[in-house]
Amino acid sequence: MASDPAVPPFSSKDAVVCRGVSKVWAAGTARAHEALRDVDLDVSPGEFVVLLGPSGCGKSTLLYLVAGLELATGGEIWSFRNPVDRPSPDRSLIFQETSLFPWLSVWQNVAFGLSIRGAPEEERRAVAREALARVGLSEAMHKRPDELSGGMRQRVAVARALAMRPKVLLMDEPFAALDVQTRAKMQDFLLDVWRDSGASVLFVTHHIDEAVALADRVVVFTARPGRIKTVLPVDLPRPRDPFSPECERLRVRLTGELRGEVDRAFAEQEGLAGAA
Repeated sequence: MASDPAVPPFSSKDAVVCRGVSKVWAAGTARAHEALRDVDLDVSPGEFVVLLGPSGCGKSTLLYLVAGLELATGGEIWSFRNPVDRPSPDRSLIFQETSLFPWLSVWQNVAFGLSIRGAPEEERRAVAREALARVGLSEAMHKRPDELSGGMRQRVAVARALAMRPKVLLMDEPFAALDVQTRAKMQDFLLDVWRDSGASVLFVTHHIDEAVALADRVVVFTARPGRIKTVLPVDLPRPRDPFSPECERLRVRLTGELRGEVDRAFAEQEGLAGAA
């Protein structure tokens, strides 16, 4: 009897399952380059997983594939037993740039996805009010994005993602543009929101300290083409003391894992610049 193509070839009910995932950008052209190669990764429901690696190693590419914004060149991606072949409100992607519409109010930005769905205004307002309350911005409902600080705009972007009630939050260096103090506050805020939402998180960063502060597991990538070099569990209670011996040992381990990959990435970039 033929197997049901809608049933994945494994029994996992995980939030994200990647099997042999590869991606070649501009495949078949002179500009083709391999971003990812043979990535296997499982993310459990409610788990916070940080992707750490040198620039250009395919971390963001993996987020776009899991979001369904791009298709993998090879391998398969599943989310809660469903194949990922298109975007879904169950998987929300938050970019480094907030990409808020300046002509819309804060609540209209938060409810934008619902407006695309055709939800009535009363429902959109109610959902936006709830999402903004969860990120501590109830008073900003009727403000414009340019009236907010960078940290507040990033919280609006998180509220916009939460308004769709996703099962998976995909975050591409969302705090990279913030100063050190604001970044630390946003990390604490994100952990609170994550616990309340119950969503799984895939979080991309270049910062070892950020990975240590946030992750249940840190997935270290090689230089391009990105492959998983190692996966380190972080079995430390939250909130974490960044100066504790345990955090320091993890930082040292991650620094060692990354050092050679960063050197390889720099060498490759210098070679490309020389060739140009």
